[in-house]
Amino acid sequence: MPGLAARNLSLEGRRQLAVDLTRVLPLYGFILDAYIIEFFTDCLWEKLPRSWQEVLDGLTPPQIATMLLEMPSAGEEIRYRSVWPLTLLALKATARALAFTRTPESLGPSEFQENPSQSSRLAAQFRKHVKPKKQHEIRRLGELVKKLSDLTGCNHVVDVGSGQGHFTRFLALGLGLSVTGLEKDRRLVERAQHLDQELLSVLKKEERRKPQIISAVPHRPPNHVVSWVDPTALSQELLCPLQSEAAEAPPSRLLLTGLHACGDLSVTILQHFACCPEAVALASVGCCYMKLSTPGGYPLSHWVSGLQDHSLPYKFREGACHALEEYAERLREAGPALRTHCYRAALETVIRSAQPGLCRPGVQSIPRAHELPLEEYIRLGLQRVGLDPGLPLDLASLHSCMAQEHRVVAFFSLALLLAPLVETLILLDRLLFLQEQGCHAELLPVFRPELSPRNLVLVATKTPLGPALSDLEMEGS
Repeated sequence: MPGLAARNLSLEGRRQLAVDLTRVLPLYGFILDAYIIEFFTDCLWEKLPRSWQEVLDGLTPPQIATMLLEMPSAGEEIRYRSVWPLTLLALKATARALAFTRTPESLGPSEFQENPSQSSRLAAQFRKHVKPKKQHEIRRLGELVKKLSDLTGCNHVVDVGSGQGHFTRFLALGLGLSVTGLEKDRRLVERAQHLDQELLSVLKKEERRKPQIISAVPHRPPNHVVSWVDPTALSQELLCPLQSEAAEAPPSRLLLTGLHACGDLSVTILQHFACCPEAVALASVGCCYMKLSTPGGYPLSHWVSGLQDHSLPYKFREGACHALEEYAERLREAGPALRTHCYRAALETVIRSAQPGLCRPGVQSIPRAHELPLEEYIRLGLQRVGLDPGLPLDLASLHSCMAQEHRVVAFFSLALLLAPLVETLILLDRLLFLQEQGCHAELLPVFRPELSPRNLVLVATKTPLGPALSDLEMEGS
């Protein structure tokens, strides 16, 4: 989907975008705040304007992808088969006009053309134990971090929430950066250290086998520290684990990064960056917006906090974490997996009938649910929520629900159409927060959205870099 580039907006333009978003989002709260599993119990279809129902009711999944989401198959033209109401067209136009673009400017052929499991642009030793999505992410973000580090003269990178160290390892042993990974889970830190040694062993064997080839990257492994980054002890708390690991003085110019730091952790990274004099550059990718504290994690900026309708309820933020491009592909394929939401919504009607006070219970995943007969799925679902799987079922009512599968898909697609607006407001709030702290900040789409839906990287520095800051996006795939 096309959209806005943050780099093209002045401070006043960013503020006005926040105003526009806080005016628009409440208009569609009846969609954004809805749970698709309550499609039948809460009569969600009837909440849509009648004119919307008429045009959406007859659309096939590929038509929804093409006409509603405007994400057609390659070479396909968008052609409407009936006259759409202006209010629905206005929603589509607004969703396109007010959302940050999610498409990187320079993308060549996919790195997974030859092998869907192995990136052709990442050295084999860094692909081991790493899924394709993560391979793409660590390579793309790693290259951006290296460029940003060179531009700002950073002498140390701190990866917050480093997990098993895949990203940290690539920065250190793949790109030659001095890196410390901070992770609160000791088991993950121990795993990261084990994988470091495994990789170093591989690199040493390669050197012995090919002594004529001298690596341009020093084999200096990253430091891994068990540490919880305290959001209430800003700046100094970040430096404490670095000081304890180093015999010499702590690094004086830090680059903070976090690859899909979950919920409030991504906010904490921003706050430490703003407060820590030693931190001079930032490259942060957030995720799990539904886990943000409100207030606390959102809103951050004084500007957004002062807007009347800035509130983003839990369901708004949860919806912003869905994978729009992936779902559009499923729509284009029109496969049976699309019925999963309808199955779960039908199950909810049975649960409410059996136990009215039990609303939206978590249902442990049912493998390949869409391939099961509806009745079998319902009985498995009842068992998973602690109800009698032998309850008598109103099969006529359930089959009536399944006859509305296309409506469930259309309603869910409306929510996905709006979801990027929510993400835009959350990330815009972070941009404005950093600018209010005197930082220079941009937002760049770096990952392929079909591989990594949370693909917008917040990049910031303490000193102006001019066009170089907004031109960090790499060429190639």
